[in-house]
Amino acid sequence: MTATASVRPLAPTAVPARFRHLLRSEWVKLWSLRSTPYALGLGGLVVTGICVNAARSNAERLDRGPRPRVGTEPGPAADGAPDPFAFDALGTAFVDPAWQLLMVLAACLGAAALSGEYATGLARTTFAAVPDRRSVVAAKAVVVTAVLLVFGACVALTSFAATQALLRDHGGLSLSDPGAARAVAASALLAPVCGLVGLAAGALVRHAAGAAVSVIGVLLLLPALFQGDTYRWVRRTGRLLPLDAWGTLVHDPALPVTEKYPATVAEAWTVLGAWAVAGLAVAVAAVRRRDV
Repeated sequence: MTATASVRPLAPTAVPARFRHLLRSEWVKLWSLRSTPYALGLGGLVVTGICVNAARSNAERLDRGPRPRVGTEPGPAADGAPDPFAFDALGTAFVDPAWQLLMVLAACLGAAALSGEYATGLARTTFAAVPDRRSVVAAKAVVVTAVLLVFGACVALTSFAATQALLRDHGGLSLSDPGAARAVAASALLAPVCGLVGLAAGALVRHAAGAAVSVIGVLLLLPALFQGDTYRWVRRTGRLLPLDAWGTLVHDPALPVTEKYPATVAEAWTVLGAWAVAGLAVAVAAVRRRDV
């Protein structure tokens, strides 16, 4: 009589999480929040609506008045004074209050991607499953950047197309005009840059409300402290902030520069890139060095 040995099936070997798995996980986390599609949808409509309303108001005003002088057309103000008939059609597509709202929205979305996990305790589970915290933060950064880049591009193109269509009889521009494509690209990139700044705030503060207050202070309130041309160092410091860099890139090159200490286009692009890299670096360092 032979004894038969029972054979147990081998336990499945745990497959290490790959980066594509982390991307899929972070994508699900981001879109599982009900606020994400509503915030992006309504936020995009509000930003575009503000710019369109500004274009419509300017078009109606210009219909009742004299023909606006666009760009460098000669005017009566030969002594260097502002030309009352000059009109910035490009600036109408990128009204400051509207795009400041977009900055706050993008930064808060980036902050929520990380601070929300700490608030709910999900961060413990995530880091237990994936001990390499750098990979987790990198996956979050990729997802947030991709979503906000598409969002920013859609809002920028829609705002530009709608406003310039309304201003077609008053110097409306196309993407082939000088400075137009640059302004659209800068406005599209502004959203992911602010999203990475928000990601850093979420890693440092780890509270949704605190992170939102932090990004508003850094992105909107801090630039107000470095305005004016009285002191060169004050204005040059202000040029190192994202809001000022974006303002330089959306300025119509056909219009004269009235600032005493203007920044160059290359400097503005460098500032936006530096803030994106710094936001990611701060988020990675904060998550690695602090306990959950």
